[in-house]
Amino acid sequence: MIKDTLEKIEARLQSTEAISEDKRGELQELLAKLKSEVDELSKTHSEQAESIAGFTEMSAHEATREQQNPQLLKLSLDGLASSVEEFEKSHPKLVQIVNAISNTLSNLGI
Repeated sequence: MIKDTLEKIEARLQSTEAISEDKRGELQELLAKLKSEVDELSKTHSEQAESIAGFTEMSAHEATREQQNPQLLKLSLDGLASSVEEFEKSHPKLVQIVNAISNTLSNLGI
């Protein structure tokens, strides 16, 4: 399920015209790192890993819509940040990657 969600995000990033090639490449690199971290996390915390993947998908969807809604993007990014809060000490790299994704998505022109 998590793998499918992350693949949907990658497909959306590849097909959208709402972001530049530079940002697309940056997000694809971050997603590759996130995939690795979430795969590891899912071994011990599968529900939390699914939440992280789900909020990442929602955030990417909101950030790449043709007609963006800043309020919906903010809500999805807040959910994404909340989904990794408890892992700040045990999985700092995961939190760092999610923060980088959030910052990149929030800076896509909104």
